[in-house]
Amino acid sequence: MKNLRVLLAALAFTAAAGAANAQETTLNLGFVGGPKAPEAIAMEQFAAEISEKSQGRFAIRLQGGGALGGDREVIEGLQLGTVDMTVSSTSVVANFDPELKIFDIPFLFRDFDHAQAVLNGPIGNEILVNLPNYELVGLAFGGMGFRELTNGVREVRSAADVEGLKIRTQQNDMHIKVWKALGVLPTPMAIPEVYTALQQGVVDGQENPVGAIVNNRFGEVQKYISMTDHAFTPLVVLISPSAWGALSDEDKAIFRTAAENAMVRNRKEVEAAIEDGLEALRKQGMTVIKDVDKESFRSRLDSLFAEFSSEFGAERIAAIRDTK
Repeated sequence: MKNLRVLLAALAFTAAAGAANAQETTLNLGFVGGPKAPEAIAMEQFAAEISEKSQGRFAIRLQGGGALGGDREVIEGLQLGTVDMTVSSTSVVANFDPELKIFDIPFLFRDFDHAQAVLNGPIGNEILVNLPNYELVGLAFGGMGFRELTNGVREVRSAADVEGLKIRTQQNDMHIKVWKALGVLPTPMAIPEVYTALQQGVVDGQENPVGAIVNNRFGEVQKYISMTDHAFTPLVVLISPSAWGALSDEDKAIFRTAAENAMVRNRKEVEAAIEDGLEALRKQGMTVIKDVDKESFRSRLDSLFAEFSSEFGAERIAAIRDTK
C-alpha cells in the first residue's frame, strides 16, 4: 500500500512537472523552526536559489513553525509522498534511520568545524547514500550548533544539579537514555508543545541550541541557561523519494547544490545568533551560566560510552573523534 501511494505521488508529480514548460511546480517544505530560526533563513535562500537556477520552473513553499506538524510527522509525510521536503534535526531522523543515532552520542564533537568535517566527509556521505533505504533522500548536512540546558528551578553548574529535574527531550531513544543516566526525568515532546509545557510547569526545562531557545521564546518561561555543550545537533535537508524521482538529473544537481549552499548559510546564521541570543536571553531575565563542569557530566556517562562502543563500533566512533 505504501509503495502504491509513493508511485501515485510520483506519477502526479511527473504529470505536473511536464504539463507545460511555463508551468511552475510547487514543492511543500515543512519544518518546525520559527521564521527567524537559522534554518528558516537558510531555507529562504534555498527557495530563492531553486527558483533562480530552474528559471522559475520550481517553487518551494516554506511552511515553518510546525505548520505541517512536528518533525516526526513531516518525515512520515515524506515517506508517504504527502510532504515534499523538510530540514530536520538528525536526532529525529534517527527514528527512521538508526545509523544517524551515532551523532547523538554526547560530547562526540570538539567544535562546529569538527562536526562539519565529519558530516561533509566520507562518513556523512555514506549515510546520505543509504537514506533511500528508509524511503528518504538526503541532500545535504548542516548543523544547529551545540545543545544547552535551560530550566526554571535552579542553577545547573554540574551533573549533580540536574538530578530530579523533569526535562523535555527530543523523541529520540539515545537522548532519553543519556538524560536518565544523569538522573533526569526525560519527557519526549514535539517542539511546538514545549513552550506551553514549560509555562504550565509540565516540565522544568529543555535542551536546545541557543538559536532554537531564542526563536521558540523559551526565555520567557525559563530562568537559567547552562552552557553544557553536551551534544551537537546536525541538520539534514530531505526530499521525498517521489519528488526526487520526478526530477531530471540536471534538476537534481540544482537541488543538491542549493541545499549545500543553504547549510553553509545556516552555519553563518547559527554562529551569528549565539552571542546575540545569549544577550537577548539575559535581557529577558535569564541567568547565563558558562562555568559548567562538563567533566562531571562525562564521568557519569562512562557506562553508556562503553555501551555506545558496542552498539556502533569502537572503530566507527574513533573515526569520528579522530577526524580533523
